Amino acid sequence: MDIGLVLQTDPPARLVVERMRRAEAAGFSHGWTFDSAVLWQEPFVIYSQILAQTERLTVGPMVTNPSTRSWEVTASTFATLNDMFGNRTVCGIGRGDSAMRVAGRQPATLARLSEAMRVIKGLAEGRSVELDGTELQLPWVRDGRLPVWMAAYGPKALALAGHQADGYILQLADPFLTEYMIKAVRRAAAEAGRDPASVTICVAAPAYVTADDSPAALAHAREQCRWFGGMVGNHVADLVRHYGEHSELVPEALTDYIKGRQGYDYAHHGRAGNPDTAFVPDEIVDRFCLLGPVDAQLARLARLRELGVDQFAVYAMHDAIEPTIDAYGSEIIPRL
Repeated sequence: MDIGLVLQTDPPARLVVERMRRAEAAGFSHGWTFDSAVLWQEPFVIYSQILAQTERLTVGPMVTNPSTRSWEVTASTFATLNDMFGNRTVCGIGRGDSAMRVAGRQPATLARLSEAMRVIKGLAEGRSVELDGTELQLPWVRDGRLPVWMAAYGPKALALAGHQADGYILQLADPFLTEYMIKAVRRAAAEAGRDPASVTICVAAPAYVTADDSPAALAHAREQCRWFGGMVGNHVADLVRHYGEHSELVPEALTDYIKGRQGYDYAHHGRAGNPDTAFVPDEIVDRFCLLGPVDAQLARLARLRELGVDQFAVYAMHDAIEPTIDAYGSEIIPRL
C-alpha cells in the first residue's frame, strides 16, 4: 500500500514544498493538494517547485474540476510538468465543490466531467482529441502519461469512475463504506469490459497519530479532525437532495449523520475548528478518520488494504502536520 500526503496550499508556499520534501524522505509516494483558486494559492505553480526539489514524489490535485480552467490549459499544464520532471503527475478530479460554490456556481454535471477526463487525459498523453467540434493535439508531447483518478460517492458517479477513470478516490476511511464503494466501482468496470483490478483505489482521510489511546488524547484528535465530517457532508447533502433521505441507491451509513446539518461556510473549509461541523458526531469522526496510536493506525490500514485499497492519502489539516509525517515515516510506512 502506498501512502500519500494531502496539504492545502496555504501561504507560505515554501512551507508546502518543505513538507512535501519531508514526506518523500519519510517514504510517502504521492504529494496531493486541494485545488480551490479563491481559498488557497494556485497549486500547479507550487507543484513545479515540489517536483524540482524531490526525486520520486508524484504530485497532483485532490481534486481539480472541469470548470475553473479550460481543459486544454489543464492538459498542457500537466504535460509540461511531466515533460520537465518525467511523468510524475496524477490528475485527481471531481465535479467541484469548494472551487465552484465559493464562486457562486454549481458543480459540473457527470456528463461534463466525463468529457473533461477524456480530453485532459488524451491531450496530456499526446493524442488527438475532439473538443467543441475541433480536433486538437499538443504536438510537443512525447511519451506523456497522465493517470486520471476520479472522486465519487453517489451511484452514478461511482459507475462513471468504474467505466472510465484510471483510479478512484474515496474521501473517507470507514471500512464498511469503503467496501461498498469499491465493489460498486469494480462492478462498473467489469460491466464496461475493463479489468476491475486495473482501477487504482485511493482512500483519503485525516490521520492523527496520538501517543496513546487515552480519552484525552482521542478527544483532542477528534476535535482536530471533525472538520472532515463536515466536508464529506457537503457531498452527502447533494446525494440526499438528488436521491432522497432513504434511497436504496445510497447507504444510510453514509447519509444518516447529516440530519443535523444547518449549512456550511466555505471560509472555514477543511480547517480544524470549523464552526459548521458541530453536527458531526464522534462516531463519524472515528469511522471516517484514522485516530489513535501507531498500532491503531496500522490496524485500520491493514483492513483497508484487505479491501483492495492501493493508496491511503493522509489529510494533514490539523495541529500535528509534521509529527504525523514523521510518525508515518518512522513507524507506520516501514511496517506496512
